[in-house]
Amino acid sequence: MNRWRRAAWLSLAVLGAGAVVTVATTTPWRPLGRAVPGPVAPDAARDFTPEQIDRAERLSHALNGPSYGSLAVGLVVVAALGFTPYGARLFGRLTARVPTRPLRVAVAGLALTLLSTLLTLPVAAWSHIVQERYGLTAQGWPAWLGDQAIGFGINAVATIAVLLLAAWLIRALPNAWFAPAAAAAFLLVVIVSYGYPMVIEPLYNSFTPMRAGTLRTRLLDLARRDGVPVRDVLVADASKRTTTVNAYVSGFGSTRRIVVYDTLLRTTSPAQVRLVVAHELGHAKRDDVLYGTLVGALGSAAGICLLYLFVTAPRVRRRTGVTDLADAGAVPLLVAAVTVGTFLATPAQSLVSRQIEARADAHALDLTGDPVTFARMQRTLSVRNLSDPEPNAFDYVMYATHPTGPQRIAMARDWARLHHVPQPPDLAR
Repeated sequence: MNRWRRAAWLSLAVLGAGAVVTVATTTPWRPLGRAVPGPVAPDAARDFTPEQIDRAERLSHALNGPSYGSLAVGLVVVAALGFTPYGARLFGRLTARVPTRPLRVAVAGLALTLLSTLLTLPVAAWSHIVQERYGLTAQGWPAWLGDQAIGFGINAVATIAVLLLAAWLIRALPNAWFAPAAAAAFLLVVIVSYGYPMVIEPLYNSFTPMRAGTLRTRLLDLARRDGVPVRDVLVADASKRTTTVNAYVSGFGSTRRIVVYDTLLRTTSPAQVRLVVAHELGHAKRDDVLYGTLVGALGSAAGICLLYLFVTAPRVRRRTGVTDLADAGAVPLLVAAVTVGTFLATPAQSLVSRQIEARADAHALDLTGDPVTFARMQRTLSVRNLSDPEPNAFDYVMYATHPTGPQRIAMARDWARLHHVPQPPDLAR
Protein backbone atom coordinates (compact mmCIF):
# COMPACT_ATOMS: atom_id res chain seq x y z
CA MET A 1 0.00 0.00 0.00
CA ASN A 2 1.51 3.35 -1.02
CA ARG A 3 1.66 6.32 1.30
CA TRP A 4 -1.19 8.16 -0.38
CA ARG A 5 -3.64 5.30 0.14
CA ARG A 6 -2.48 5.04 3.76
CA ALA A 7 -3.13 8.78 4.12
CA ALA A 8 -6.58 8.35 2.59
CA TRP A 9 -7.39 5.50 4.99
CA LEU A 10 -6.24 7.61 7.94
CA SER A 11 -8.30 10.60 6.76
CA LEU A 12 -11.33 8.36 6.31
CA ALA A 13 -10.92 7.00 9.84
CA VAL A 14 -10.59 10.47 11.38
CA LEU A 15 -13.46 12.05 9.44
CA GLY A 16 -15.69 9.00 9.87
CA ALA A 17 -15.02 8.95 13.59
CA GLY A 18 -15.82 12.66 13.76
CA ALA A 19 -19.14 12.09 12.00
CA VAL A 20 -20.02 9.11 14.22
CA VAL A 21 -19.13 10.96 17.43
CA THR A 22 -21.12 14.02 16.32
CA VAL A 23 -24.16 11.88 15.51
CA ALA A 24 -23.86 9.88 18.72
CA THR A 25 -23.54 12.95 20.95
CA THR A 26 -25.99 15.33 19.26
CA THR A 27 -28.80 13.01 18.17
CA PRO A 28 -31.66 13.03 20.71
CA TRP A 29 -32.13 9.29 21.26
CA ARG A 30 -34.62 10.17 24.02
CA PRO A 31 -36.63 13.02 22.50
CA LEU A 32 -38.64 13.66 25.68
CA GLY A 33 -35.43 13.95 27.68
CA ARG A 34 -36.10 10.89 29.82
CA ALA A 35 -37.38 7.37 29.55
CA VAL A 36 -41.13 6.93 29.67
CA PRO A 37 -42.30 3.99 31.82
CA GLY A 38 -44.76 1.95 29.81
CA PRO A 39 -44.81 4.24 26.75
CA VAL A 40 -48.02 4.55 24.79
CA ALA A 41 -47.94 2.35 21.70
CA PRO A 42 -48.69 4.07 18.39
CA ASP A 43 -52.09 2.93 17.15
CA ALA A 44 -53.50 4.33 13.93
CA ALA A 45 -56.96 2.93 14.69
CA ARG A 46 -57.24 5.14 17.80
CA ASP A 47 -56.91 8.39 15.91
CA PHE A 48 -57.76 7.78 12.26
CA THR A 49 -60.92 6.39 10.77
CA PRO A 50 -60.76 3.22 8.65
CA GLU A 51 -61.58 5.36 5.61
CA GLN A 52 -58.68 7.73 6.30
CA ILE A 53 -56.24 4.86 6.83
CA ASP A 54 -57.44 3.11 3.67
CA ARG A 55 -57.17 6.26 1.57
CA ALA A 56 -53.60 6.96 2.72
CA GLU A 57 -52.59 3.34 2.12
CA ARG A 58 -54.12 3.30 -1.36
CA LEU A 59 -52.11 6.41 -2.22
CA SER A 60 -48.92 4.76 -0.96
CA HIS A 61 -49.61 1.62 -2.95
CA ALA A 62 -50.28 3.65 -6.10
CA LEU A 63 -46.95 5.45 -5.76
CA ASN A 64 -44.67 2.81 -4.25
CA GLY A 65 -44.65 0.23 -7.05
CA PRO A 66 -43.56 2.61 -9.81
CA SER A 67 -41.16 4.38 -7.44
CA TYR A 68 -39.46 1.14 -6.43
CA GLY A 69 -39.25 0.10 -10.07
CA SER A 70 -37.72 3.44 -11.04
CA LEU A 71 -35.25 3.21 -8.17
CA ALA A 72 -34.18 -0.29 -9.21
CA VAL A 73 -33.83 0.66 -12.87
CA GLY A 74 -31.86 3.78 -11.99
CA LEU A 75 -29.43 1.90 -9.76
CA VAL A 76 -28.98 -0.88 -12.33
CA VAL A 77 -28.32 1.58 -15.16
CA VAL A 78 -25.91 3.67 -13.11
CA ALA A 79 -24.07 0.55 -11.91
CA ALA A 80 -23.94 -0.92 -15.42
CA LEU A 81 -22.41 2.28 -16.76
CA GLY A 82 -20.09 2.92 -13.85
CA PHE A 83 -18.88 -0.50 -12.72
CA THR A 84 -18.34 -2.13 -16.11
CA PRO A 85 -16.22 -1.10 -19.14
CA TYR A 86 -19.34 -0.08 -21.08
CA GLY A 87 -19.68 3.33 -19.45
CA ALA A 88 -16.08 4.35 -20.08
CA ARG A 89 -16.34 3.22 -23.71
CA LEU A 90 -19.71 4.86 -24.33
CA PHE A 91 -18.77 8.22 -22.85
CA GLY A 92 -15.35 8.08 -24.45
CA ARG A 93 -17.00 7.75 -27.85
CA LEU A 94 -19.71 10.29 -27.00
CA THR A 95 -17.10 12.95 -26.26
CA ALA A 96 -14.41 11.85 -28.73
CA ARG A 97 -14.84 14.90 -30.96
CA VAL A 98 -15.11 17.42 -28.13
CA PRO A 99 -11.90 19.44 -28.34
CA THR A 100 -10.91 20.04 -24.69
CA ARG A 101 -10.82 17.91 -21.57
CA PRO A 102 -12.98 20.23 -19.40
CA LEU A 103 -15.60 20.43 -22.13
CA ARG A 104 -15.60 16.63 -22.46
CA VAL A 105 -16.20 16.29 -18.73
CA ALA A 106 -19.00 18.88 -18.91
CA VAL A 107 -20.69 17.07 -21.82
CA ALA A 108 -20.45 13.76 -19.94
CA GLY A 109 -21.98 15.35 -16.82
CA LEU A 110 -24.81 16.86 -18.85
CA ALA A 111 -25.47 13.53 -20.58
CA LEU A 112 -25.65 11.64 -17.28
CA THR A 113 -27.96 14.25 -15.76
CA LEU A 114 -30.21 14.06 -18.80
CA LEU A 115 -30.25 10.24 -18.64
CA SER A 116 -31.14 10.31 -14.95
CA THR A 117 -33.95 12.78 -15.62
CA LEU A 118 -35.35 10.73 -18.48
CA LEU A 119 -35.30 7.57 -16.33
CA THR A 120 -37.21 9.21 -13.49
CA LEU A 121 -39.52 11.49 -15.49
CA PRO A 122 -42.20 8.84 -16.24
CA VAL A 123 -42.54 8.01 -12.54
CA ALA A 124 -42.57 11.71 -11.65
CA ALA A 125 -45.38 12.22 -14.18
CA TRP A 126 -47.27 9.23 -12.79
CA SER A 127 -46.85 10.63 -9.28
CA HIS A 128 -48.31 13.93 -10.49
CA ILE A 129 -51.30 12.11 -12.00
CA VAL A 130 -51.90 10.20 -8.76
CA GLN A 131 -51.60 13.35 -6.68
CA GLU A 132 -54.12 15.06 -8.93
CA ARG A 133 -56.47 12.11 -8.46
CA TYR A 134 -56.18 12.39 -4.68
CA GLY A 135 -56.44 16.18 -4.62
CA LEU A 136 -52.90 16.76 -3.37
CA THR A 137 -51.81 19.12 -6.12
CA ALA A 138 -53.27 22.21 -7.67
CA GLN A 139 -50.52 22.44 -10.29
CA GLY A 140 -51.32 22.10 -13.97
CA TRP A 141 -49.05 20.31 -16.42
CA PRO A 142 -47.36 23.47 -17.80
CA ALA A 143 -46.36 24.57 -14.30
CA TRP A 144 -45.29 21.03 -13.41
CA LEU A 145 -43.10 20.82 -16.50
CA GLY A 146 -41.63 24.19 -15.57
CA ASP A 147 -40.65 22.85 -12.15
CA GLN A 148 -39.10 19.79 -13.78
CA ALA A 149 -37.07 22.05 -16.06
CA ILE A 150 -35.88 24.13 -13.11
CA GLY A 151 -34.88 20.96 -11.23
CA PHE A 152 -33.03 19.64 -14.26
CA GLY A 153 -31.17 22.92 -14.67
CA ILE A 154 -30.12 23.02 -11.03
CA ASN A 155 -28.97 19.38 -11.10
CA ALA A 156 -27.10 19.81 -14.37
CA VAL A 157 -25.25 22.93 -13.23
CA ALA A 158 -24.36 21.37 -9.86
CA THR A 159 -23.24 18.07 -11.41
CA ILE A 160 -21.09 19.71 -14.08
CA ALA A 161 -19.52 22.13 -11.58
CA VAL A 162 -18.61 19.30 -9.18
CA LEU A 163 -17.22 17.11 -11.97
CA LEU A 164 -15.12 19.96 -13.39
CA LEU A 165 -13.69 20.71 -9.95
CA ALA A 166 -12.96 17.01 -9.40
CA ALA A 167 -11.26 16.68 -12.79
CA TRP A 168 -9.13 19.76 -12.12
CA LEU A 169 -8.03 18.46 -8.70
CA ILE A 170 -7.26 15.01 -10.11
CA ARG A 171 -5.11 16.55 -12.85
CA ALA A 172 -3.34 18.87 -10.43
CA LEU A 173 -2.77 16.28 -7.68
CA PRO A 174 -3.12 12.82 -9.26
CA ASN A 175 -2.06 10.98 -6.10
CA ALA A 176 -3.36 13.28 -3.38
CA TRP A 177 -6.57 14.78 -4.81
CA PHE A 178 -8.67 13.29 -2.01
CA ALA A 179 -7.41 15.90 0.48
CA PRO A 180 -8.51 19.11 -1.30
CA ALA A 181 -11.60 17.30 -2.65
CA ALA A 182 -12.65 16.38 0.89
CA ALA A 183 -12.16 19.97 2.01
CA ALA A 184 -14.17 21.18 -0.99
CA ALA A 185 -16.97 18.71 -0.23
CA PHE A 186 -17.10 19.92 3.38
CA LEU A 187 -17.30 23.54 2.26
CA LEU A 188 -19.87 22.78 -0.45
CA VAL A 189 -22.26 21.17 2.05
CA VAL A 190 -22.03 24.26 4.25
CA ILE A 191 -22.64 26.63 1.33
CA VAL A 192 -25.63 24.64 0.03
CA SER A 193 -27.15 24.25 3.48
CA TYR A 194 -27.13 27.96 4.25
CA GLY A 195 -27.49 29.27 0.70
CA TYR A 196 -30.51 27.16 -0.27
CA PRO A 197 -33.12 29.38 1.45
CA MET A 198 -31.84 32.50 -0.27
CA VAL A 199 -31.06 31.09 -3.73
CA ILE A 200 -33.18 28.00 -4.44
CA GLU A 201 -36.41 28.56 -2.48
CA PRO A 202 -37.38 31.73 -4.44
CA LEU A 203 -37.16 29.73 -7.70
CA TYR A 204 -40.18 27.68 -6.62
CA ASN A 205 -42.24 29.95 -4.37
CA SER A 206 -43.03 33.59 -3.79
CA PHE A 207 -42.94 34.89 -0.24
CA THR A 208 -44.98 37.77 1.14
CA PRO A 209 -45.01 39.16 4.68
CA MET A 210 -47.91 37.92 6.76
CA ARG A 211 -50.37 40.74 7.23
CA ALA A 212 -50.43 42.39 10.64
CA GLY A 213 -52.88 40.75 12.98
CA THR A 214 -53.34 38.52 15.98
CA LEU A 215 -51.74 35.41 14.47
CA ARG A 216 -48.60 37.21 13.28
CA THR A 217 -48.20 38.86 16.69
CA ARG A 218 -48.64 35.55 18.49
CA LEU A 219 -46.11 33.79 16.28
CA LEU A 220 -43.51 36.51 16.84
CA ASP A 221 -44.26 36.47 20.58
CA LEU A 222 -43.87 32.68 20.58
CA ALA A 223 -40.42 33.00 18.98
CA ARG A 224 -39.45 35.77 21.39
CA ARG A 225 -40.57 33.72 24.39
CA ASP A 226 -38.58 30.78 23.03
CA GLY A 227 -35.46 32.92 22.70
CA VAL A 228 -35.24 32.46 18.93
CA PRO A 229 -34.54 35.70 17.01
CA VAL A 230 -36.90 35.95 14.02
CA ARG A 231 -36.90 38.82 11.55
CA ASP A 232 -40.31 38.29 9.97
CA VAL A 233 -43.21 35.94 9.30
CA LEU A 234 -43.66 35.11 5.60
CA VAL A 235 -46.39 33.30 3.72
CA ALA A 236 -45.36 30.98 0.85
CA ASP A 237 -47.75 30.63 -2.07
CA ALA A 238 -47.61 26.83 -1.89
CA SER A 239 -51.23 26.51 -3.01
CA LYS A 240 -50.21 27.10 -6.62
CA ARG A 241 -48.67 23.61 -6.66
CA THR A 242 -50.00 21.62 -3.68
CA THR A 243 -52.80 21.24 -1.15
CA THR A 244 -50.48 19.84 1.53
CA VAL A 245 -49.70 21.92 4.60
CA ASN A 246 -46.37 22.85 6.17
CA ALA A 247 -44.28 25.56 7.82
CA TYR A 248 -40.60 25.99 8.59
CA VAL A 249 -38.03 28.39 9.99
CA SER A 250 -35.65 29.43 7.23
CA GLY A 251 -32.35 31.26 7.16
CA PHE A 252 -29.91 31.95 9.98
CA GLY A 253 -28.82 34.89 12.08
CA SER A 254 -30.32 38.14 10.82
CA THR A 255 -32.00 36.37 7.86
CA ARG A 256 -34.05 33.93 9.95
CA ARG A 257 -37.78 34.02 9.25
CA ILE A 258 -40.84 31.92 9.93
CA VAL A 259 -42.35 30.64 6.68
CA VAL A 260 -45.93 29.38 6.66
CA TYR A 261 -47.67 27.72 3.72
CA ASP A 262 -50.80 29.55 2.68
CA THR A 263 -52.52 26.14 2.65
CA LEU A 264 -51.79 25.78 6.37
CA LEU A 265 -53.43 29.12 7.11
CA ARG A 266 -56.52 28.20 5.11
CA THR A 267 -57.15 24.74 6.53
CA THR A 268 -56.07 24.74 10.20
CA SER A 269 -56.88 26.70 13.31
CA PRO A 270 -54.58 29.44 14.65
CA ALA A 271 -53.80 27.22 17.65
CA GLN A 272 -52.62 24.45 15.35
CA VAL A 273 -50.56 26.91 13.30
CA ARG A 274 -48.85 27.98 16.52
CA LEU A 275 -47.96 24.37 17.31
CA VAL A 276 -46.56 23.76 13.83
CA VAL A 277 -44.42 26.88 14.21
CA ALA A 278 -43.40 25.84 17.75
CA HIS A 279 -42.07 22.60 16.27
CA GLU A 280 -40.03 24.54 13.71
CA LEU A 281 -38.73 26.88 16.41
CA GLY A 282 -37.45 23.77 18.15
CA HIS A 283 -35.16 23.12 15.19
CA ALA A 284 -33.85 26.69 15.35
CA LYS A 285 -33.48 26.60 19.14
CA ARG A 286 -31.42 23.43 19.02
CA ASP A 287 -29.37 24.54 15.99
CA ASP A 288 -30.47 21.44 14.10
CA VAL A 289 -29.44 22.97 10.78
CA LEU A 290 -25.96 23.65 12.15
CA TYR A 291 -25.48 20.13 13.50
CA GLY A 292 -27.07 18.57 10.43
CA THR A 293 -24.71 20.58 8.25
CA LEU A 294 -21.72 19.54 10.34
CA VAL A 295 -22.65 15.85 10.15
CA GLY A 296 -23.34 16.13 6.43
CA ALA A 297 -20.08 17.95 5.81
CA LEU A 298 -18.03 15.42 7.79
CA GLY A 299 -19.84 12.55 6.09
CA SER A 300 -19.26 14.06 2.65
CA ALA A 301 -15.56 14.60 3.34
CA ALA A 302 -15.25 11.01 4.57
CA GLY A 303 -17.15 9.87 1.50
CA ILE A 304 -14.60 11.56 -0.75
CA CYS A 305 -11.80 9.62 0.94
CA LEU A 306 -13.74 6.40 0.46
CA LEU A 307 -14.41 7.36 -3.16
CA TYR A 308 -10.68 7.89 -3.71
CA LEU A 309 -9.83 4.50 -2.22
CA PHE A 310 -12.45 2.81 -4.41
CA VAL A 311 -11.80 4.45 -7.78
CA THR A 312 -8.01 4.27 -7.50
CA ALA A 313 -7.98 0.57 -6.63
CA PRO A 314 -6.17 -1.27 -9.46
CA ARG A 315 -8.86 -3.95 -9.63
CA VAL A 316 -11.61 -1.35 -10.08
CA ARG A 317 -9.65 0.44 -12.77
CA ARG A 318 -9.12 -2.84 -14.65
CA ARG A 319 -12.74 -3.93 -14.42
CA THR A 320 -14.11 -0.56 -15.55
CA GLY A 321 -11.51 0.19 -18.19
CA VAL A 322 -10.95 3.70 -16.80
CA THR A 323 -7.47 4.91 -17.66
CA ASP A 324 -7.78 8.59 -16.73
CA LEU A 325 -9.93 9.67 -13.78
CA ALA A 326 -9.82 13.26 -14.98
CA ASP A 327 -11.43 12.59 -18.37
CA ALA A 328 -14.99 11.97 -19.56
CA GLY A 329 -14.64 8.19 -19.54
CA ALA A 330 -14.35 8.22 -15.74
CA VAL A 331 -17.54 10.25 -15.18
CA PRO A 332 -19.85 7.17 -15.06
CA LEU A 333 -17.59 5.48 -12.48
CA LEU A 334 -17.43 8.56 -10.26
CA VAL A 335 -21.18 9.21 -10.46
CA ALA A 336 -22.05 5.53 -9.89
CA ALA A 337 -19.86 5.31 -6.80
CA VAL A 338 -21.39 8.46 -5.31
CA THR A 339 -24.94 7.36 -6.18
CA VAL A 340 -24.62 3.91 -4.64
CA GLY A 341 -22.82 5.28 -1.57
CA THR A 342 -25.55 7.87 -1.03
CA PHE A 343 -28.24 5.19 -1.35
CA LEU A 344 -26.54 2.97 1.22
CA ALA A 345 -26.22 5.88 3.66
CA THR A 346 -29.90 6.84 3.40
CA PRO A 347 -31.24 4.62 6.24
CA ALA A 348 -28.82 6.16 8.75
CA GLN A 349 -29.73 9.67 7.62
CA SER A 350 -33.44 8.92 7.93
CA LEU A 351 -33.01 7.41 11.40
CA VAL A 352 -31.20 10.50 12.70
CA SER A 353 -33.74 12.78 11.04
CA ARG A 354 -36.65 10.99 12.74
CA GLN A 355 -35.04 11.45 16.14
CA ILE A 356 -34.41 15.14 15.52
CA GLU A 357 -37.99 15.67 14.35
CA ALA A 358 -39.26 13.87 17.46
CA ARG A 359 -37.23 16.23 19.66
CA ALA A 360 -38.75 19.21 17.82
CA ASP A 361 -42.18 17.74 18.61
CA ALA A 362 -41.20 17.51 22.27
CA HIS A 363 -40.04 21.12 22.11
CA ALA A 364 -43.41 22.21 20.73
CA LEU A 365 -45.15 20.41 23.59
CA ASP A 366 -42.83 22.01 26.17
CA LEU A 367 -43.31 25.46 24.65
CA THR A 368 -47.10 25.36 24.38
CA GLY A 369 -48.05 22.85 27.06
CA ASP A 370 -50.97 21.72 24.91
CA PRO A 371 -50.81 18.00 24.04
CA VAL A 372 -54.49 17.86 23.04
CA THR A 373 -54.15 20.50 20.33
CA PHE A 374 -50.80 19.00 19.34
CA ALA A 375 -52.43 15.61 18.74
CA ARG A 376 -55.24 17.17 16.75
CA MET A 377 -52.72 19.13 14.71
CA GLN A 378 -50.74 15.96 13.89
CA ARG A 379 -53.93 14.23 12.86
CA THR A 380 -54.84 17.19 10.65
CA LEU A 381 -51.40 17.21 9.00
CA SER A 382 -51.54 13.47 8.36
CA VAL A 383 -55.03 13.60 6.90
CA ARG A 384 -54.39 16.68 4.76
CA ASN A 385 -51.06 15.36 3.46
CA LEU A 386 -52.39 11.79 3.13
CA SER A 387 -49.38 10.50 5.06
CA ASP A 388 -49.43 6.73 5.45
CA PRO A 389 -49.96 6.06 9.18
CA GLU A 390 -48.46 2.57 8.83
CA PRO A 391 -45.82 2.62 6.05
CA ASN A 392 -44.14 -0.60 5.00
CA ALA A 393 -40.76 -1.40 6.53
CA PHE A 394 -38.70 -0.48 3.46
CA ASP A 395 -40.39 2.89 3.08
CA TYR A 396 -40.03 3.67 6.77
CA VAL A 397 -36.39 2.66 7.12
CA MET A 398 -35.27 4.27 3.87
CA TYR A 399 -37.33 7.39 3.44
CA ALA A 400 -39.27 8.28 6.59
CA THR A 401 -37.53 11.45 7.77
CA HIS A 402 -40.34 12.14 10.29
CA PRO A 403 -42.13 9.91 12.79
CA THR A 404 -45.51 8.67 11.59
CA GLY A 405 -48.69 10.44 12.65
CA PRO A 406 -49.57 7.72 15.21
CA GLN A 407 -46.04 7.87 16.65
CA ARG A 408 -46.27 11.64 17.10
CA ILE A 409 -49.68 11.42 18.75
CA ALA A 410 -48.40 8.66 21.04
CA MET A 411 -45.57 11.00 22.06
CA ALA A 412 -48.15 13.66 22.97
CA ARG A 413 -49.85 11.13 25.25
CA ASP A 414 -46.51 10.20 26.83
CA TRP A 415 -45.73 13.89 27.36
CA ALA A 416 -49.13 14.40 29.02
CA ARG A 417 -48.50 11.46 31.36
CA LEU A 418 -45.07 12.78 32.32
CA HIS A 419 -46.49 16.24 33.06
CA HIS A 420 -49.67 15.01 34.74
CA VAL A 421 -52.09 16.74 32.40
CA PRO A 422 -55.05 15.24 30.50
CA GLN A 423 -54.07 13.01 27.61
CA PRO A 424 -55.43 13.59 24.11
CA PRO A 425 -58.62 11.57 23.60
CA ASP A 426 -59.05 8.93 20.92
CA LEU A 427 -59.38 11.16 17.87
CA ALA A 428 -60.96 8.61 15.51
CA ARG A 429 -64.21 9.12 17.39
